[in-house]
Amino acid sequence: MNAPRLNQVYSALTTRRRYEVWFLKMALADGSGAWWFRYLLTNPGRPGGGGCTDLGTAPVEIWATWFPKDGPAESYIEGFPIEGLALSQPDQPLYLEHGFNRITHDSCHGLVRAKGRTIEWDLRYRSSAGFVMSNVGWIGFSRTPHTDAVFEGELTIDGQSIFGNPIGYGLQGHNCGFRHRHLWTWAHALHHHDSGASSTFEALEYEIAPGLFFRRALLWHFGSLYRLGGFRTGLRDRDTMRWNFNCRDRRSGVAVEAAFDGYGSSVHRLPYTRTDCSGTFEVSNNSLASAQVRILVPGNPETELKFNQGAVLEMVG
Repeated sequence: MNAPRLNQVYSALTTRRRYEVWFLKMALADGSGAWWFRYLLTNPGRPGGGGCTDLGTAPVEIWATWFPKDGPAESYIEGFPIEGLALSQPDQPLYLEHGFNRITHDSCHGLVRAKGRTIEWDLRYRSSAGFVMSNVGWIGFSRTPHTDAVFEGELTIDGQSIFGNPIGYGLQGHNCGFRHRHLWTWAHALHHHDSGASSTFEALEYEIAPGLFFRRALLWHFGSLYRLGGFRTGLRDRDTMRWNFNCRDRRSGVAVEAAFDGYGSSVHRLPYTRTDCSGTFEVSNNSLASAQVRILVPGNPETELKFNQGAVLEMVG
């Protein structure tokens, strides 16, 4: 699928129950940590101004979460009313803007004032590929328009700025749904080879119904895409933030053994709002996770990729 289309808006501003989010994970090139930015739209057409006002959730929210290399993560969130939002139509290139906050398919600007701090960013990003992980129509989807993103631009924290080209590496994603999943596990890892090429591995599982799961992984490796299924889970533990599993691409015979480890001080646990406004649930995220991925290609030597603080692991339930 054409990568810009993966970012196109799905929700209408009259939608009463739905979340849609465009997010970026950027590990800083200097190794000091990672940033997680979210442009979130919740229930824009719900009576009373959208969002979930009784829970303090605004219809438009901008999130900035800092994952320092040595220390606990911290989130800064600012909410905005639906008035003042400029949003592209579903058949147009992505454009979301509210005040100083803006995101398009290949650039974004953000300004969040929260907890006595001011975080501002002005970024441009590019990548070699983008994919659909899951797509079930109005129920929801998970897309990665930029799987091996390279970021350039400026980041300013309380008046102190850093510049870079590149300033960091990571991904840009786009998720949407009528509701959030009760059980959700998602991981992404990016590896840069000495040749200049990149490999990414992304995996997702969620509960469709009791005892029924969606499970898929995508391996982007030296310009080829492998769609892997047949999961065999060895470990999934949200308390210790670990996820180990095997999967295989039946068509090519490529197999992957993956181990994600998100344990440590950088684990961040945040309440997310349910789209029916009945309450919140906890999401655990570590955007400084480590990962080890073994790739077995028939007729070729085994490849082992290690990702130290180049991975992200997210769990619900």
